Amino acid sequence: MPEEKKITTKKYIYAKGARKSSVAQVRLFEKGKGGVEVNGLKLKEYFKTVALQDVLLSPLKLTNHLKDLDITIKVHSGGQQGQADACRHAISRALILLDKELRSALKAEGFLTRDPRVKERKKPGLKRARKSPQWSKR
Repeated sequence: MPEEKKITTKKYIYAKGARKSSVAQVRLFEKGKGGVEVNGLKLKEYFKTVALQDVLLSPLKLTNHLKDLDITIKVHSGGQQGQADACRHAISRALILLDKELRSALKAEGFLTRDPRVKERKKPGLKRARKSPQWSKR
């Protein structure tokens, strides 16, 4: 007997966000109860510190959508802070697709801007990206 595939008929909004080398893919389910799932774990299990949880939920708090949306997130690469910022970026983009009028509030807080800062590559002849060996006159 073949296995039955799980079919979800819920409508969702998809968006992608990034920060440093972290990439987050977000699905917003419109008629939800405020549940947030990150890589198959609950929010508090994946991001253990309150500061990172607040970073991720800040666009929802700003737009008063904290209790009426279910969110599933797939995030990979980078560290915890970069992943939380990538999730925030993706959630902000998804909220705009949900309601265009939220754009001005999210833009004012800087949630729609992808932070482009990444680690600079090491240059040949140098110890790190910019640190050079000690110079001696003789």
